[in-house]
Amino acid sequence: MTDAGRGPAPASAGGFLAVDSGGSGLRAVAGDVERGPLAVRESGVPVRTGARGIDAGHLMEQLVPLVRALSAEADVPELGTAAVGAAGFSTLGDHLRAELPGALRRECGIRTVALAADAVTAYAGALGSRAGAVVAAGTGLIAVGTDLTRWRRADGWGHLLGDCGSGAWIGRAGLEAALRAHDGREGGSAGLLAHAEELFGPIRELPGKLYPRPDRPAVLASFAPRVAACADEGDPVAVAVLRAAARHMADSAAAVCPTEGEPQVALTGGVFRMGAPLLSPLDEELAALLPHAQRVTAEGDPLHGSVRIATELATGTLTLPRDEKMLYVVTGQGD
Repeated sequence: MTDAGRGPAPASAGGFLAVDSGGSGLRAVAGDVERGPLAVRESGVPVRTGARGIDAGHLMEQLVPLVRALSAEADVPELGTAAVGAAGFSTLGDHLRAELPGALRRECGIRTVALAADAVTAYAGALGSRAGAVVAAGTGLIAVGTDLTRWRRADGWGHLLGDCGSGAWIGRAGLEAALRAHDGREGGSAGLLAHAEELFGPIRELPGKLYPRPDRPAVLASFAPRVAACADEGDPVAVAVLRAAARHMADSAAAVCPTEGEPQVALTGGVFRMGAPLLSPLDEELAALLPHAQRVTAEGDPLHGSVRIATELATGTLTLPRDEKMLYVVTGQGD
């Protein structure tokens, strides 16, 4: 049965499986509630998306051999609970909701399953079950928050319509400034132009190289570290790009953060490896928009979040809000 929106699920067998499915493939952990995570395996093949959304069959094709290897390595003969975090689940999760719990029951004996958006596993990894907001920023960007009664999300609309402040957004803004410098238009940066030509070759050829590629967001994001490097050197255009990115991030955090109590705000994702050129203006923007919130360091990544959800589901202590599109739970399959 499903229990989206209900309280903590009953405790089940102590062995658990935690999965993080994203653009670079699958990562899976097996463990038990007493000893914690015991073994980790990876598959570098991203799960396909089809007409019905994320392909549950393709996910299981990769996951079943990983589970068998993990169970043997971790010496966990019975996996009672699974938490699967999947990129795109909130909008493309229909096939997973319909097929994956039953497939995990048949193939792996798992009776209790949590299916989560990757933003939720990022949140759980960063803050656990505390009220607050998490900004997850890599190539794309999404903010998710909860007061522990419901979820709120902001952005995550992709590089054409949103993901404002993301790696792709920063890279695109930096390349626009490089092209402005090439043309002699206001707002250009000679430093960014030099970096762009070092990375991509003659700037005139960039549109022809970029537009046909299916991985345009990743290509744009690859220029973001160069924007940070220019900002660190004092380039005023690059500094302004990162200030604008910080403002967008803070806007998204403010849109989802609880307005009462003492919520916490955490950041997770590869964009924040840029360090001070981005984090310094972001701290200022967050302090201005969310003076009642406490900025904290993220405790872990989305896989850590899947482990937390699986462990708490197995022990009946999961308090994060259930939601069909964000955190969908099926308990007691086959009972």
